[in-house]
Amino acid sequence: MNEILNCTLCPRECGANRSERAGVCGALDYVSVAKTMLHSWEEPCISGKNGSGAIFFSGCPLKCVYCQNKDISHTLNGEKMSVDALSDAMLSLQERGAHNINLVSPTQFSPFIREALDKIRETLKIPVVYNTGGYEKPFEIEKMSSYVDIFLTDIKYFSPELARKYSLAPDYFKWALASLEKMLEIVPKCDFDNDGMMKKGVILRHLVLPSHREDSIKILERVAERVDISAIKLSLMSQYTPDFYDGEDKALRRRITTFEYQSVVDRAIELGYDGYIQEKTSASKEYTPSFKGEQYEN
Repeated sequence: MNEILNCTLCPRECGANRSERAGVCGALDYVSVAKTMLHSWEEPCISGKNGSGAIFFSGCPLKCVYCQNKDISHTLNGEKMSVDALSDAMLSLQERGAHNINLVSPTQFSPFIREALDKIRETLKIPVVYNTGGYEKPFEIEKMSSYVDIFLTDIKYFSPELARKYSLAPDYFKWALASLEKMLEIVPKCDFDNDGMMKKGVILRHLVLPSHREDSIKILERVAERVDISAIKLSLMSQYTPDFYDGEDKALRRRITTFEYQSVVDRAIELGYDGYIQEKTSASKEYTPSFKGEQYEN
């Protein structure tokens, strides 16, 4: 697969020959899957009553210092999986009643994912969700246009300094915003079925970090300047927990306050966003799937 012999799939463009060494994301020349499961903790229009058919891929282009999935995002912990096995895993989740196929952190394996989806075009009947941290190249997002129904994307930072400090990616906002714009070109409006499940659309996620509410507000304001926010669903998250951070940054060693979170919520409402507001009780590691033990989970 030529795309991984001089890998430029993400904005880091590390150029790794992944048949010989891992890229910055940690990925080699095969798919690594940490867990497949019916996931009940996504947005309501994704999880529904049966759960989202989540496939958690190993590795990540970002490796944020506070990542709640660091057991798999900072390593290649997982099962080596062939393209055929990946196709089978998708169909198995469909058979188990999943509302969709939820590709979690898929960027580094996108060529393999397209090949797997090509094999089951006639048999996969549920939407495909591209669930990304937002550090994407619009050119690569365009390649997913005929495969993905729902884009579930983060915008984590506005400030280059903050993005450098926490993810070593000072150019993060530029790429995340450009990719959001491309996603909206591909899926220009949200579509739901009679049960409120999303069939097509774009969901923009943002995790409010402690001590950085001003950065969150700047993201909301700049996005509202650049795109039609009525075409997206905003998912504001309060779930940051210091349980997954072991560094020295004092800002990340506590949870966000009610004032911090509510100020971001209030600005989102003022700007006209519509979507989902997470309860602060979600700021607990109990809401994070375990990536230890069995790969397949009910």
